Amino acid sequence: MKNLILNLKKIFLGNNHFWKQREVLESIMFGLLFFSGSIMINHYTSIYVDRSAGNHVTDILLDNLPIANVNFIVNEVAWVFIWLVIVLLLVKPQRIPYVLKNIAFFIFIRSIFISLTHLGPIPNHSYLSKHDILSGIASGNDMFFSGHTGMPFLLALIFWENKVLRYVFLFGSFLFGASMILGHLHYSIDVVAAFFITHSLYRIGRHLFRADHKLFYETGMEENAV
Repeated sequence: MKNLILNLKKIFLGNNHFWKQREVLESIMFGLLFFSGSIMINHYTSIYVDRSAGNHVTDILLDNLPIANVNFIVNEVAWVFIWLVIVLLLVKPQRIPYVLKNIAFFIFIRSIFISLTHLGPIPNHSYLSKHDILSGIASGNDMFFSGHTGMPFLLALIFWENKVLRYVFLFGSFLFGASMILGHLHYSIDVVAAFFITHSLYRIGRHLFRADHKLFYETGMEENAV
């Protein structure tokens, strides 16, 4: 672990030329502000959704599948993917603006979606630890669309040119999507729709953040290279 931290620090400091570019630093600062703002909006939207939650509805998959305990996947495995993203950004900080802004845009748009239709949560669902990874910013009533499914799919699209990362994030997206349904944590429409909505957000993000997209691919991200 100590060697890993030292190697990351060495790589991080090895990009001094990057940190001296004012335009890039301003882009990162905007990304951080956008990300912080989207998290705040999502938090207050979740409070509103929690107060406005209606009745639950029937679902063809949930009505025919037993409840599975997916707490480990939703929490511990999710942390693995979070740390993977952090490492990928530290290794090549030129990726930070584009990735950060796309994630912030995803969270912001999803906040709008969850505020529109007030479906109630599924009454019986998988146990989730009190230290749930999203407990601080989401109420559990934020149904449509599934963030657990959409976020890794967004990362798969962003890192699509790298086959290893593409399949890692695609695997994560399908794993979390299946867990949401098997754990009765989301309706099946939340999971299925997440793929289509996320792809649309990715395409929009490419146009909104064109300069950051160009910088992302100037990192020398060779195929099959992390």
